[in-house]
Amino acid sequence: MSSPDERLAYLGLGGNLGDPVGAMAAALRMIDADADTRVDAVSSVYRTPPWGKLDQPDFLNCAAAVLTRRSPRELLDLCLETERRLKRVRAERWGPRTVDLDVLTYGDAAIHEPGLAVPHPRMAERAFVMVPLAEIAPALDVGGQAASRRVAAMDTSGIMRLDLPSDWWRN
Repeated sequence: MSSPDERLAYLGLGGNLGDPVGAMAAALRMIDADADTRVDAVSSVYRTPPWGKLDQPDFLNCAAAVLTRRSPRELLDLCLETERRLKRVRAERWGPRTVDLDVLTYGDAAIHEPGLAVPHPRMAERAFVMVPLAEIAPALDVGGQAASRRVAAMDTSGIMRLDLPSDWWRN
């Protein structure tokens, strides 16, 4: 049960260098260890084709629901600090990475500030975001349509759910 000062937010996680499952699991444990944020649900892990820059390895992606007392900017800062602690290097846009954390939604807030756009402006176009998100939040409104309906209308070819235990991130 959430407290009145907590907000439900959804995060997208991914990576395609090193051990992406290990990096996403470590990131989720770091987020969950934060005094003001707790992980409420985590999707399965999906192998997804690269997007934007195609000449790189497949990605592994998941989504997480978190309950947080942090502001949207503070949640983004927590995500960026988590990436930093996990040695994320930002070499090129849409390029390979060890781990990536994005704030997809923050309650029903619409935020457009330098460095922070919520809901994530391109999430509805990206099957690698929407497939795991729809798994844990099928009724979530994404641009006026339920996440599950968006996924049903998307090209999801090449996306494959990995066979991992449901608590894969806790180990």
